[in-house]
Amino acid sequence: MRIFTAILLAAALLAAGCSNLSYYLQSVDGQMKLMQARQPIAQVLADPATPSALKSRLERVLTIRAFASSELNLPDNDSYRSYADLQRPFVVWNVFATEEFSIKPRQWCFPVAGCVGYKGYFSQAEAQAYAQGLGREGLDVFVGGVPAYSTLGWFDDPVLNTFVNYPDYELARLIFHELAHQTVYVKDDSEFNESFAASVEDEGVRRWIARNGDARMSESYARAQQRRSQFAQLVLKFRGDLGELYDSRATPAVMREKKSALLAALNQSYQELKVAEWGGYAGYDRFFIDPNNAKLASVALYNTLVPQFQRLIAQHNGAMPAFYAEVKAIAALDKDERAVRLAAAGN
Repeated sequence: MRIFTAILLAAALLAAGCSNLSYYLQSVDGQMKLMQARQPIAQVLADPATPSALKSRLERVLTIRAFASSELNLPDNDSYRSYADLQRPFVVWNVFATEEFSIKPRQWCFPVAGCVGYKGYFSQAEAQAYAQGLGREGLDVFVGGVPAYSTLGWFDDPVLNTFVNYPDYELARLIFHELAHQTVYVKDDSEFNESFAASVEDEGVRRWIARNGDARMSESYARAQQRRSQFAQLVLKFRGDLGELYDSRATPAVMREKKSALLAALNQSYQELKVAEWGGYAGYDRFFIDPNNAKLASVALYNTLVPQFQRLIAQHNGAMPAFYAEVKAIAALDKDERAVRLAAAGN
């Protein structure tokens, strides 16, 4: 573990020209501490000191983990067969940033993951400090806590305290999502990767509930998915409106005024949606505190291409190996060709 981590760090520093030494050091230190904190789930279950509530959740994890490989053909490895309590609410905090008049997220490039539309920190304070620096440059910024991430199979990712107490369907959703990243991952295309994983998670949870859930769980998941879909549609709609504004080449003063008006209208539309469709459900309230380009970009990464991937699953009649094979073939294309193939999916 330590030798392999040192090799990764050395490669990272060579690629970055040592210009980001402190960032890579915190990344390696955070990953090492996470891995050192993990214990095999079987060992945690056998420990008399383990609270019964935690045992129950970990037993459920093992069931979900087995289902992931047997029914969804996701990697059958040691990921999510260990547990770590990090003593904090999130494992990392991601920083998103855009120009004042752009809907495109800034990209950060790394040796293993390639270029992605966010920069992750194991420390909330460090993430916020970095975001504040970007804000002083005039960028729109957003810092979001993340309950889990995938090391893409380089390490055996553990179950964390940050998500182990999620409802069953949310727990399954997260595990399926992160394992999907181990199945297909394309460097420099976060939108493709996250949308693919989101489509796998949705297909997986629906099958999981059909096998292991009941009518109440099915209804709860359907409501959660409806809210998630309506939230994404609302955000993507206004993000598109902002994109049209920024493409208009109006003066900065005019764009600033219209941007403010559009973000205010977004907030108002959300308040109306809560009352009209959600019965006052407030789970997305924090997102709509001071919305900006960066916040909207963070949602787009996870949702834009999901319908195309879902049509591909349907085209293969739910046969996941065939679906993964086609996605891998599409992933091997260049970005423009990938877009064309996905746009034609299911047609």
